[in-house]
Amino acid sequence: MTPRWQYFALAGATLLLCAYAGAQTIAPTAATPQAAASPPAPPAWKLVWSDEFNGPNGIAVDPSKWVSETGGNGWGNDELEYYTSRLDNAYQQDGNLVIKVLQEKYIGPDDATRNYTSARLKTLGKFSQTYGRFEARIKIPRGQGIWPAFWMLGVDIEKPGWPACGEIDIMENIGKEPALVHGTIHGPGYSGADGIGSPYGLPADQRFADDFHLFAVEWEPNVIRFYVDDHLYATRTPADLPKGAKWVYDHPFFLLLNVAVGGNWPGSPDATTVFPQTMLVDYVRVYERASSAPAGSAGH
Repeated sequence: MTPRWQYFALAGATLLLCAYAGAQTIAPTAATPQAAASPPAPPAWKLVWSDEFNGPNGIAVDPSKWVSETGGNGWGNDELEYYTSRLDNAYQQDGNLVIKVLQEKYIGPDDATRNYTSARLKTLGKFSQTYGRFEARIKIPRGQGIWPAFWMLGVDIEKPGWPACGEIDIMENIGKEPALVHGTIHGPGYSGADGIGSPYGLPADQRFADDFHLFAVEWEPNVIRFYVDDHLYATRTPADLPKGAKWVYDHPFFLLLNVAVGGNWPGSPDATTVFPQTMLVDYVRVYERASSAPAGSAGH
């Protein structure tokens, strides 16, 4: 399916009209030459990797594309969930990836005990890329203490560590803000609560959990653009960094999808939070800049 943000331009054609009055014969005249149609503009982006999640209902994600991260160590944010590799928490259903958050007592193989389970999937070791358009069509879960995310980390995370490897949060939502999502970058000197981000809000009577939305970044040398439903809402460049901070977005990154429970930012679930909660992912697609695209093309 051609992504809807690839546009093509055609030159208008000149039409020649003939008029007749009763039986009167109109003498032929020289035809106006028809304007030649311009060839379609080259696409700005070329699809290079995707997962459409069209496997049979109830099966796991494609192991050639995704790795399940597991554990209940809080993940640096004092989170409350245990990420498992069970089908209970991540599976394909009706053309979607389902990440399901359950309220249950779970003791992991590391003896960590948690009262919630969820899933965290990554493409590390399977797929990574430097620069491009990275997008996913997602229907997020809802509720106080629920924290869905679609994001990226530098593949060198094991060497310099985080945040020196770089992090690009394409979409994060915390349940107490049902009409807001956040797009953020984290790096050395601007990480955690000091990450450089912007929110995108829906009208007050709408919630992101009510429908699917398209979340994307376009990442090129020295610029990262953030989109929701193809609306550009934030642009980051080295000029946005604190003085002396390093721009660390010039090497391969891998993708992550997860739903956390609790943590320092969203806070814990409360009596209003309903379980189970699910995040539905229609697809994840990655593009690279088409070599035939006009120089300086901005993507849409």
